[in-house]
Amino acid sequence: MLILAVDTTAEFGSIALADEHGLREEVLLHQPQGFSGVLFQQIEALLERQEVKLEEIGLFAGASGPGSFTGVRIGLAAVKGLGEVLGKPVVAVSNLAALAQYGQADLRATVIDARRGEIFGALYNAAGLAVIPEQVIAFPRFLELLSGRCFEWVSAGFEPFLPALTGTEFEAFPVATAPRALAGTIAKLAARAPRTDASQIEANYVRRSDAELLWKL
Repeated sequence: MLILAVDTTAEFGSIALADEHGLREEVLLHQPQGFSGVLFQQIEALLERQEVKLEEIGLFAGASGPGSFTGVRIGLAAVKGLGEVLGKPVVAVSNLAALAQYGQADLRATVIDARRGEIFGALYNAAGLAVIPEQVIAFPRFLELLSGRCFEWVSAGFEPFLPALTGTEFEAFPVATAPRALAGTIAKLAARAPRTDASQIEANYVRRSDAELLWKL
């Protein structure tokens, strides 16, 4: 079965094509201005290189977040639309869960910079189950939640957080650096996930949008 996976949740995104034997091709995309104008062009080029027709895709997978609100929506809308038109299943995969796949320890704390002095974080075990659920949180508060546990950090860019670990119990904990391109891993996780109808796919924003916050005010 062919799987097409898409991740547009951040400035660096990716697309990938995989089958039952593993990853066929993964493409890292860098679009600081957003993916809406280039995503389908990149997908078309990928399928052309692999000599695959869109109708041959058996499963579509999209990164559900957390990440940029606009980015998450673009990627999920793309795979949901393709799934609905072609009558194929669609699976949404968390970026934090995908990051955990790059760890080796029994427990893996995955971290994505959420800006505004916060991170998107979670703690997973080796089976991919969340021990501490995904959340947006200040990094010092996240450290409090992790206190007393032995784990490995996993992130695509952990360097900015290293100074905050100086003098703490976490200072010598190992750090696994994940690649910026996660679409291949998203395809791998999607292959093992329950199949769902495209209409049931939801984004995993974790943080409420600015519009929602302003509405509450």
